[in-house]
Amino acid sequence: MIDFKKIKTYPIKKRKNRVSITDFVNLRGVDIQQDRNPIEGLFPNILKGKEIMEIVEAVVNAHKKKKTVIFAIGAHVIKCGLSPVIIDLMRRGIVTAVAMNGAGAIHDYEIAMIGETSEDVAVEVKRGRFGMVEETGAEMNSAINKFVNDKVGMGEALGRAIYEKKLKYREYSILSHGYKLKIPVTIHSAIGTEIIHMHPSADGAIIGRGSFNDFKLFTSVLCDIEEGGCFFNIGSAVILPEVFIKALSIVRNIGYKAYNFTTINMDMIQHYRPQVNVVSRPIQGDGKGYTLTGHHEIMLPLLYYSIVARVQNKKMKK
Repeated sequence: MIDFKKIKTYPIKKRKNRVSITDFVNLRGVDIQQDRNPIEGLFPNILKGKEIMEIVEAVVNAHKKKKTVIFAIGAHVIKCGLSPVIIDLMRRGIVTAVAMNGAGAIHDYEIAMIGETSEDVAVEVKRGRFGMVEETGAEMNSAINKFVNDKVGMGEALGRAIYEKKLKYREYSILSHGYKLKIPVTIHSAIGTEIIHMHPSADGAIIGRGSFNDFKLFTSVLCDIEEGGCFFNIGSAVILPEVFIKALSIVRNIGYKAYNFTTINMDMIQHYRPQVNVVSRPIQGDGKGYTLTGHHEIMLPLLYYSIVARVQNKKMKK
């Protein structure tokens, strides 16, 4: 059996990154006027224009009723510079839970640590250095090994580490804000698919325990989705749609009436599992499922602005 102790790592400062926080969404200076509805008439009441306003209204109503609004995100959502959008929705109490795959957690942690992420895989894999930066594997595995226990999952463990270490760019970290705001952020790991599994410090048993704890936490969050909650799958083609359909089955199996909610799949390419496991199978006449096709870096800011403007407008009318 191959000895992982022979793996050579190198400092993260020597890695060329393709994504920096200087490219992220910048919400400073954004002023959504509260004396009128700035999205009134923005979309045509036709096809996807009509649907996006229905989605906005579903989220606004869920927020008003204090129902669950879950953002399940693939790693590219973070790599596209959209963390500030999600963090702001968390701060406003609109997004009540976030789920991400293991790659998303890695990008989030690296952003918090150095303000950059996303190595050039084609270049580094040729040199045998893909995934081998020392700090990412060492720090993330250390946090998982230290904080994961019978009750704590990977999301809380990594969020706590970022928050307590006061990593320089933690303001851009979804994991850190989840820990700070006490909003569940769950990580759904697949052993062997994430670079931190390649490091000598990786402990498969603890990673498995942490991810399983987060699966149970995610399932618990779904218990409150009935009668008006919302579930977004944004850019995950396989893992999160599969996690969602299994968790939903558990919730219904143990007696919760998890029906009559809204699901939304957002991606630039539509895939089989999100379509069936998010948009169609969970609904079947009880609620509504939507598909929005487009680039995250365009679609998510547009959706964010529309939701926040609508929430502000409803508050002004009270």
